[in-house]
Amino acid sequence: MHLNPYGEDAVKLAADLANRRPADTEELADRCRAAGLVLERPVTPHDLARAEEALDAWEKVVDAEDEGERAELLNAMLATAAAYPRLTNHAGSGWHVHYRDRELPLGSLLLSLISVGTALHLAGRGMHRLRRCAVTECATIFADTSRTGRQRYCSQRCANRDAVRRHRARTTA
Repeated sequence: MHLNPYGEDAVKLAADLANRRPADTEELADRCRAAGLVLERPVTPHDLARAEEALDAWEKVVDAEDEGERAELLNAMLATAAAYPRLTNHAGSGWHVHYRDRELPLGSLLLSLISVGTALHLAGRGMHRLRRCAVTECATIFADTSRTGRQRYCSQRCANRDAVRRHRARTTA
């Protein structure tokens, strides 16, 4: 049985690409492959530019002030992606559902994958489960996949740094 690859994995890929933007087409292709994407076409400079546009739009979703704005921005991405479900058996991987056209260039594929994945992640886990790290000097984006849905930091390192900062503030006051 194939599970839905669009929720958590797609959001984690989006966060990875947004936090450290690919420098060139080769890096974009390598990082997408590492995330499990099957690339059936060569990656072009247009794909890189389209991926950048998708990530720019996605970061606006991340930084939205409230759920309504977040939904509105994400719906705009979904409309642009024109993502729809279809069965596929590409690369002999077995039948599964994709929300995209066949043979879509990577840049457009990323828009579909990121927008549908983010919508499924937020609808399934909660609209608040996508954010930037709570540490002021860290702008890292992360998808909250914790059991409780209360993750505030991108990593244990940032959580520890903030705990030490709060402790020092209490003891010096």
